[in-house]
Amino acid sequence: MSLFALLDINNTLVNIPLGDGYAMSWIEAFGTVFGLLCIWFASQEKTINYLFGLLNVTLFAVIFFQIQLYGLLLLQLFFFCANIYGWYAWTRPNAQGETLEVRWLSKQKLIATAAVSVISITWLTIYIDAFFFSLASFTVDGLNLLGTNLASPVLEPDAFPFWDATMTVLSVVAQVLMTRKYVENWILWVVINVISVGIYATQGVYAMSAQYAILMFIAANGTREWARSAKRNDDKTLTQTAAA
Repeated sequence: MSLFALLDINNTLVNIPLGDGYAMSWIEAFGTVFGLLCIWFASQEKTINYLFGLLNVTLFAVIFFQIQLYGLLLLQLFFFCANIYGWYAWTRPNAQGETLEVRWLSKQKLIATAAVSVISITWLTIYIDAFFFSLASFTVDGLNLLGTNLASPVLEPDAFPFWDATMTVLSVVAQVLMTRKYVENWILWVVINVISVGIYATQGVYAMSAQYAILMFIAANGTREWARSAKRNDDKTLTQTAAA
């Protein structure tokens, strides 16, 4: 099978007997597996998660290009850059030769993060259709400069503006927090996945709903594992401070 055939969203790997039936393509299957591996290794604080993250967002960008969801395509570009930065941040030693450690947000950073999230969700809920149409148009115009000759996208109004805005904003915030190894990123991923399970099940996309249910449990485990790591790091810092 050629690479182009593997990347074709219409090349079905398996028909899943859920709802009215769901034809999962090869590219979606690989993208999903890479996404699950990314989240699992991240929950174990393994830097290799970023390799699988880059593969995941690249394949999903190809999918969104093919099904003409250009706003989501542009969002994958953000996640691609965030994965590269996260890989760098997790492996770059500081002046003392130490790499980034898992910890909780300080009270000031937590308040600031919450305030920015609430404001962003409120703004995006109100302007979500105009925002994503602008993103889609911007992406199409950029791709057309490369000679793709795409037609202008026609988007339907968002079915769940508040929940969609919440998932979008919290996904960006959670990804940023993960690159800095803050425990709170996993709490946000749990919230995002709970919402995703409900939204996709309501829309009848049961395979996606099942996938996010798995991600929800991985994120819950990530919260537990990172909370333990943060406590160990705090104890180590207190011990070093007392010894000094």
